[in-house]
Amino acid sequence: MSQSERFDKNGAYIKRFVPELASLPAKYIHAPWEAPAAILQTANVRLGDNYPEPIVDLKVSRQAALDAYKQIKT
Repeated sequence: MSQSERFDKNGAYIKRFVPELASLPAKYIHAPWEAPAAILQTANVRLGDNYPEPIVDLKVSRQAALDAYKQIKT
């Protein structure tokens, strides 16, 4: 996600290859599950229907990895 945000800020690649998200504003194109319901509805994105819900919470999994690495160091 961070690579996509850094190198394709407007989401042109996503819009081209994931047409379900093409109508989303650039602000939410990299993480559509963070978009308000009204924006998802306007863009015709239905999480869990025409676009999947996230499988992993990236913030939680990142923290778990950092905690594991910290334990290994000590």
